[in-house]
Amino acid sequence: MPRVIHFEIPVDDVERALKFYSDVFGWNIQKWGPQDYWLIETGEKGQPGIDGAITKRMEPTTSTVNTIDVPSLDEYLTRITKSGGKVLMSRSTIPGVGYFAYCQDTEGNTFGVLQSDESAK
Repeated sequence: MPRVIHFEIPVDDVERALKFYSDVFGWNIQKWGPQDYWLIETGEKGQPGIDGAITKRMEPTTSTVNTIDVPSLDEYLTRITKSGGKVLMSRSTIPGVGYFAYCQDTEGNTFGVLQSDESAK
């Protein structure tokens, strides 16, 4: 069964948000790649919970986005559209991670779907 495996927190002031989340929760936050994206480790591996990221907010109404791990991205994009959802950003490759898309449910909520594949280029 697909599960939520990642979250993204969009922010207006990255430095302020990095300080807030590390001060309040003690999260380890590190920049990832050349883009405005900071990976968050929320706890030790093997403990309940998921890790996430902080990203620069692109639109004023953007809120936290959860990413769901799926075995086949193409299959789930078809399921999403057949069930009344929308694909907001089509399939893209995250090198060394897998294949990803942003979607919207029937209530207007944005979420990500990810097919893990460490060989993705």
